[in-house]
Amino acid sequence: MAEKREINPLMKTGLELGPVIAFFIAYLMFKDDTFMVAGREYSGFIFVTAGFVPLIILTTGIGWKLTGHISKMQIMTLVLVIVFGGLTVWLNDPKFLKIKPTIFFSLMGAILGVGLWRGQSYLRYVMEGMMPLQDKGWMILTRRLMWFLFATALANELIWRFMSETTWVYFKTFGDTAAMFVFFMSQTKLFAEYAIEEDSQT
Repeated sequence: MAEKREINPLMKTGLELGPVIAFFIAYLMFKDDTFMVAGREYSGFIFVTAGFVPLIILTTGIGWKLTGHISKMQIMTLVLVIVFGGLTVWLNDPKFLKIKPTIFFSLMGAILGVGLWRGQSYLRYVMEGMMPLQDKGWMILTRRLMWFLFATALANELIWRFMSETTWVYFKTFGDTAAMFVFFMSQTKLFAEYAIEEDSQT
């Protein structure tokens, strides 16, 4: 297995967020347009999705090449984008890409839930190097994140089904990312209460 390598943080962020920002900008540019391809009419949303899928494949591949590592979450995201983005373009139906976040967040919440049911925090395996916490702290954080993920999945369903397409694009680009940031910021009291001191680690 190749050794994991560190890359410039700005490049890492660009590779991770670049496709989403590009999708957002392209959607604003082409949302009111229609495109005729091989005798079939496609909306601006479908047209932009057709470019988004290969772009995220490319950026994920570049990140893997540069770091020598790809996380399970990146693999899951890539597979869902390929499957649901591909169905969106193939069937000319935007709902497939719109339900992708619902499935992603529900799967992540379910995985955390299985770990909790087994008395384990799967979140700990992913984030322990970033936030050294006591066992109880990890369990509490995992339980809270599980419910947050389920709530985000529900929010995505309500937005794409009952609000405009543009509203959903704004939510997908900024809303769920901002919500995740606010969630972790709201856990500062838990981090302080259950933090592992350096002396106890050694």
